[in-house]
Amino acid sequence: MAATYRALASVVMLIGFYVVALLQLAAVAALGVWLYGHTNGLVTGKLLLPLVVALGAVAVGLWRAIRTKNEPAPGLVLDEREAPQLWATVRELADAVGTRAPDEIRLVPEVNAAVGEQSRLLGLIGGRRTLYVGLPLLQAMRVDQLRSVLAHELGHYSGKHTRLGGVAYRGRLAIEGTIERIKPRNPIGLVFKGYAKLYLMVDNAASRRQELEADRASVQLAGHEAATSALRSLPALDAAWNFFTDRYVDSGWQAGLAPDDLFGGFGQLLEARREQIGKLQQDVPDREPSRWDTHPPIGIRIEAMAQLPAGAAFADDRPAHVLVTDVLDAGRRLQSLVVDLGNRQVLPWPEFTHAAIAAGMQRQADGIYRAAGRFTGSAEPGLTTVLDLVRAGRLGEFAEQFFGDATRREAAARFAGPMEMLLDNAAVRAQRARWQLSWGGPAQFVGTDGEPLDLAEIAKLAVSAETLDEALVRLAEMGIDPSAATVVQSRATADNAGVIGAIGNMKVDGVQHDLLILDRGLILIGGPGKAGDGEKRLRNLLESTPVATLATRHQFLPYEELVSVNVTREIPLKAELTLHGGRTVALQELYGSELLERHSRDNLLRVFERINED
Repeated sequence: MAATYRALASVVMLIGFYVVALLQLAAVAALGVWLYGHTNGLVTGKLLLPLVVALGAVAVGLWRAIRTKNEPAPGLVLDEREAPQLWATVRELADAVGTRAPDEIRLVPEVNAAVGEQSRLLGLIGGRRTLYVGLPLLQAMRVDQLRSVLAHELGHYSGKHTRLGGVAYRGRLAIEGTIERIKPRNPIGLVFKGYAKLYLMVDNAASRRQELEADRASVQLAGHEAATSALRSLPALDAAWNFFTDRYVDSGWQAGLAPDDLFGGFGQLLEARREQIGKLQQDVPDREPSRWDTHPPIGIRIEAMAQLPAGAAFADDRPAHVLVTDVLDAGRRLQSLVVDLGNRQVLPWPEFTHAAIAAGMQRQADGIYRAAGRFTGSAEPGLTTVLDLVRAGRLGEFAEQFFGDATRREAAARFAGPMEMLLDNAAVRAQRARWQLSWGGPAQFVGTDGEPLDLAEIAKLAVSAETLDEALVRLAEMGIDPSAATVVQSRATADNAGVIGAIGNMKVDGVQHDLLILDRGLILIGGPGKAGDGEKRLRNLLESTPVATLATRHQFLPYEELVSVNVTREIPLKAELTLHGGRTVALQELYGSELLERHSRDNLLRVFERINED
């Protein structure tokens, strides 16, 4: 019933969307006639052009939505030879809920399962069905828990949610596509945004009812415990996946590396941290329902499940991956289909972990070495440059820039922390140490004998002129040569930098530029083009070219090279940047400048404040 309601509501709301468009077209036409009778044609054209453009966007949005094909999402298609038990389970559950089994099962990387149907004639004629099963669910769940998830998804088929949902899908595309093409300040755009919110409220309400309908099949075919525990596990698995990518993958990915078995690594993490993840599953996220939710909150769904009758379900605590013949091979094949490695170097997990942490450590060391080079005038700074400052009694003077709230003596003592990192880096460069992968905890820093290596005590000796020689002797005994630890990147780059704003058409040293504001520096793009196109030009530029590439093609000014910033006016911005060595750069925002985002200028001013505080 909910499916029929949703489809009907979507059709009515979608028709209403274009009725509103026609009414506005009539209003624009009437306004045009009135203006033409009271002004000249040029004035009429200027006033009506933005409105006509907005209405043209409506037609484009509808046309693209109608032409859009609901193609299956990327994933690994599993045939019966590769997953005989999974196929048998799906067919059994499909019979139980009274629906046709899917035509294909696709393995996907998400912590989720879903169903889709390529229906025709707005859902009046059924089409090819696809069941999507997230690989993390196979890796983390029991068989009975996965049965409950599959029963829920097949319940969407039996309720015809997928067939008639195509209307809602195209309605969303039409409305979203229209709004994207209308500028924010256009009055017609404001009307459509209001209508879009109403459309989503109606459609999301029907979607939430469909989820509760499908939960009935989950409880009936898998039982209360399996159904509720499977629901509880989803937020925990999401958290585990985010932890995995953040702690184990991202740093190496940013360094141009990739693991050879991404999903296999996640499976090992799940096994090693099973107790921690189990504790997370006990906490159901507690939040109030929202009219913008497509799914009811998990707590509400669990409460509703408790009121439903359960069938004669049997517990099956086998790991769900037994339903697939070779889950490790499936994971590697899935990676080859859905992960774009680019030109990254692919390494086994132990080598990937070591190389990723070592690369991040080298970036940190390079920042300190570049600062030492600016401080001493050395063209090739390295660890010996810093140690020479220690011997000369100038470490505190140098270290003040890293510890703004400390005296010189305090800064020298506190530099033992950065010094330990520099010594670790030197040990890695000398091949006397490496980072050892651990799925149950942080990677360990170990020596050539595989035993943990701690250079903290030597670092404390190395920050004092009185004990520096003792530190050097101990390093030599370990085969660590400080002179081999030098800067790798002599100048900061924009690799993996984030964009926090942009300003089109502003003057840099009196010459017109576009300005990209990164979290690491500024990209100054000369000869930007016609004023008035700044926002569009900046968006096209960022969508078409990686930030790191833009920094190599244009002038890149890292924040670490700035000594101070003198802001003489905030709106429109006028500032003078002073670099190490005395060079200055003048920035002047014009009244015709355009902000990429509303807070672009504010973000830049905050960066300037931090530079002056350091």
